[in-house]
Amino acid sequence: MKLENVVPWGRSFEEYREMFSLSEDDLKKFILGCGDGPASFNAEHSSQGGSVVSIDPAYKFTAQELQSRIAEVYDEIMPQMQANKDKYLWESIPSVEALGNIRMSAMEKFIADYEKGKEEERYIEASLPTVSFSDKQFDLALCSHYLFLYSEHISLNEHIQSLIELSRVAKEVRVYPLLSLDGKISTHLQAAMSALGDLGLSTSLANVGYQFQKGATQMLVVKSV
Repeated sequence: MKLENVVPWGRSFEEYREMFSLSEDDLKKFILGCGDGPASFNAEHSSQGGSVVSIDPAYKFTAQELQSRIAEVYDEIMPQMQANKDKYLWESIPSVEALGNIRMSAMEKFIADYEKGKEEERYIEASLPTVSFSDKQFDLALCSHYLFLYSEHISLNEHIQSLIELSRVAKEVRVYPLLSLDGKISTHLQAAMSALGDLGLSTSLANVGYQFQKGATQMLVVKSV
């Protein structure tokens, strides 16, 4: 991965709670965050005593490099959000400006925690579909805005192999959103669920209380039977 290919856009702890319907019991579990990028979930949850490890190929870079890239990308993304604002629900987040403030706040918390988190092995450079963790090392794996969202860029086979791998290292896997970038349900979703079912994994769709991308109201839940 090259730095110019990194598109940092961090989500907050509260957004993670809502996106993945995280209960108080869930937050006591050992959590793996996949493709977390500059989200502040790890920083905020760890500061509250939570146990979480985040993986992302972008973690090969230094805090200074990522901070510089965040500033570059922010100025590119904000006009795009303004141009495409009809694809989103402006309720809990009232405006494009408010969205920018939320994202930048999350990314600033991430940057402030990043070097310490790398020393504590909470931020690990890794990418699906293969990770080096032990079987069932985690209680819960969360995959935010990667699988299914980028269906045009990630093949069905890569989706299946990634979900199998997450199911290997975690007792339960949750993926959100299930829409691709065009706002439609991913064409990979049903085929991936069928393939996982054939391997003896339980798959289900669960409603979540979070919706920003229009129609993104569900997450995929995968469990070992």
